[in-house]
Amino acid sequence: MRRSPRETLESTRRISRRGLMLGAIQAGTVAVLTLRMRSMQLAHADEYRLLSEGNSIKIRLIPPARGLIHDRNGYLLAGNESNYRVTITREDAGDVASVFAQLRRLIAISDAEAETMLADIRRRSPLTPFTIADRLSWEEFSRIAVNAPALPGITPEVGLSRFYPRAADFAHSLGYVGPVSDFDLGRIEDPDPLLRIPRFQIGKIGIETKMEKALRGRAGIRRVEVNSAGREMRELSRQEGVPGDTLQLTLDYRLQNYVQTRLGTDSASAVVMDVTNGDILAMASAPSFDPNLFVRGISTTAYRALNEDDHRPLADKSVQGLYPPGSTYKMVVALAAMEAGVIEPKETVRCNGYVEVGGRKFHCWRPAGHGNMTLQQSLEQSCDVFYYEVSQRVGIDRISDMARRLGIGLRHDLPVSAVAEGLAPTTAWKKRRYGRDWVVGDTLNSAIGQGYVLTSPLQLAVMAARIASGREVVPRLIRSQNGVEIAPLDAPPLEIAPEYLAAVRAGMEAVVNAPRGTALASRIVTASLRMAGKTGTSQVRNISAAERESGVSANEDLPWEQRDHALFVAYAPADAPKYAVALVVEHGGGGSAVAAPQARDMLLFAMRGGLPPLSDYPENQRTRIQSQHDAMDLVDPDVPPPSASERA
Repeated sequence: MRRSPRETLESTRRISRRGLMLGAIQAGTVAVLTLRMRSMQLAHADEYRLLSEGNSIKIRLIPPARGLIHDRNGYLLAGNESNYRVTITREDAGDVASVFAQLRRLIAISDAEAETMLADIRRRSPLTPFTIADRLSWEEFSRIAVNAPALPGITPEVGLSRFYPRAADFAHSLGYVGPVSDFDLGRIEDPDPLLRIPRFQIGKIGIETKMEKALRGRAGIRRVEVNSAGREMRELSRQEGVPGDTLQLTLDYRLQNYVQTRLGTDSASAVVMDVTNGDILAMASAPSFDPNLFVRGISTTAYRALNEDDHRPLADKSVQGLYPPGSTYKMVVALAAMEAGVIEPKETVRCNGYVEVGGRKFHCWRPAGHGNMTLQQSLEQSCDVFYYEVSQRVGIDRISDMARRLGIGLRHDLPVSAVAEGLAPTTAWKKRRYGRDWVVGDTLNSAIGQGYVLTSPLQLAVMAARIASGREVVPRLIRSQNGVEIAPLDAPPLEIAPEYLAAVRAGMEAVVNAPRGTALASRIVTASLRMAGKTGTSQVRNISAAERESGVSANEDLPWEQRDHALFVAYAPADAPKYAVALVVEHGGGGSAVAAPQARDMLLFAMRGGLPPLSDYPENQRTRIQSQHDAMDLVDPDVPPPSASERA
């Protein structure tokens, strides 16, 4: 069919428009390709030329700065210092043994060390840098840097290493860092590539390991050009890593230093808490150790000495140590009995020196007995018979329920290693654990904090804080993270009748301040700072009937490991509680003679914000206290704390 001239003209116009559009698209595409080719050939020519030369471009991880840790006042507890080190990359080194031989002419590496390191290098990926030596002197570092062109695969580096300014004061709480081991890698699912850098340091114990992810930060990346000998020629690009988070703890460095010093060389531990919000102000374990030794590489001899010491300096006794609480447990029994309605605060129980149950005598610490005892007097004079009698009325299950409400037998959630759960035993627990029924004798032993009951100093401090405040205070150790405050957990009321708490508090105040109180010698004479407390002495050996007949051996006549543990719990001021303390001296003897004076001093230091004046002490003790203060090597409050930048 023939088209009209008009139709032919219209068709021609449409074809022309399409042709123009197609031509424009083609021209645009050619222009873009031309510009891209020009950019690649001119602007980025050097970069792509390097990429075309095979392995001349290397990607290196940049370890981030580990997060800092401060005390509640901003004092640096864990920081980073400059560390001169040298690494080797096997792929770039070629003949590693030959390079090692040259390197040993510049720095001291023993035959044994060289053999071990060569074996380690061969086991590692050829692409991963291996740290040969760190903490080099500037002279050693300079010698290597000058000779680096003749040492293929060798890279001198300036990095950061952990250091702890207060050394032993915070060793157990902070912990320490160390190189990543195969064991560490094996227990981590999908490990961070940073962890595969040989000798990269991660937290091993304490806060350093519990807060590892936050403190580690994120790696940076740098692209470097290397020559055929593996020597870095220039850095092509660099993306800095993200430093780890900065943590601020609830601990007070001056109080911690005082508590650690006051514990001295005893095998002991103490916890000081703020009863209003659960802040742990001091948490010390003695003897301690220098965590810097582990960071730098502790010798076998030094580690063996720490590990074999019978005072266990490596153990954090404040949270890991479990002890029979002795008479400090009597507040638990008293509250459980009053709540169960089996005794009134003014009711009396007769103490004749012992009770006999099932043909067995359960003795009071005072052989002649105490006579008639009210609840307050039973705490004041620590009468055992009172609690033997009362515990039979209330039963172990209700006693242990009260113990858990007061914080005993619970694993408190703190970011430190191996927090112990303790034990508030029940009838069901014994059946499950031993396959035997609970008997009355078990209840009597538990009533005075012996038998199956086990507590840690942390749990005892929580108990004291809850009795003092009447609230379910929860301990905490982290105050802020990266400057963001972490609010204390809610502390609801204990739901214990106020009159019952008042009765126990009156008994605890009498322990320290009444004429017949077991801790009268450790009282605080300043009325506004008076403390309330409870002594405890827990046996670690059985006393036979024959020994009781002939006379119980004095602690000082026994081998150290057979002596009683000395305990004391307290809070102050008694009228408006602010601080609580719990202290355990392993095999220290009597709680009133050994633990109470130390705990008193710790509370005074906390309340005064420093060494207390002699006027706080009984007059007949002031000369001794002054000598004690003079002999202490404490942190100087006039010396400013170190900053993070002083060593970095």
